[in-house]
Amino acid sequence: MKKTQLYYYSNELEDEFSKAKIIPIKIDENYKYHKNKIWNVMAYLIQNILSMPIKLIYAKLKFKIKFVGKEKFKKVKNEGYFIYANHTQTFADTFIPSLANYPKRNFFIVNPENISIKGTGKLIEMLGAIPVPGSKNASKNFLKEIENKINNQSSVTIYPEAHIWPYYTKIRNFKSVSFKYPVNLNTPTFCITNTYQKYKKNKIQIISYIDGPLYADDLKNKKEKVENLRNKVYNCMVERSKNNNIELIKYVYKEK
Repeated sequence: MKKTQLYYYSNELEDEFSKAKIIPIKIDENYKYHKNKIWNVMAYLIQNILSMPIKLIYAKLKFKIKFVGKEKFKKVKNEGYFIYANHTQTFADTFIPSLANYPKRNFFIVNPENISIKGTGKLIEMLGAIPVPGSKNASKNFLKEIENKINNQSSVTIYPEAHIWPYYTKIRNFKSVSFKYPVNLNTPTFCITNTYQKYKKNKIQIISYIDGPLYADDLKNKKEKVENLRNKVYNCMVERSKNNNIELIKYVYKEK
């Protein structure tokens, strides 16, 4: 097991610890969120058939991953829904939800940087990445495509913490803006909390806790419903994060 590292942060909402430095492509009204039939068939083959053994082997060998609560997805197996998860892995976070609710097709919302690498950008899109829009007109197409995914009984994963903090064992404060999607579409919401726990001697494993379906309370004000759902997910994830029992990277607050 590696010696505990120290990372310093000053802003829980904005600091990023991913080492990749990528110039993002522009996601405007010219970006095609809705793909043609040939693309969709190829993407399905890559996303849900060809890549699944690789994802599973990687997760099992590297993290000895274990899911707790997978059966909860069965309650709404014929519906589309949203999944919220903590953001602590650069690569594994792209497919942990897909392993958890397989064979349902899972998509995930990403920053444009994730699809901007030459040679791999299109592949990442085929694996389910949906980039955040960069203009008002693009936002309309983005929201329509999110709705299409839900109507097609797929799941859409969101990382509300937005930035990657590798192996972080707590839940960072996050904004409520992304919770507008399940409130507006009146869909179920789940959360996946990835925790790091001791496995045998000097080894760790990821144990992912699944909770849901969660819904906003029946409030008259939509803004209050969004905040209510955000708080339910946040509180649930905070409670589950208490199961972390090992810390590979210690994050220390330091003023700028």
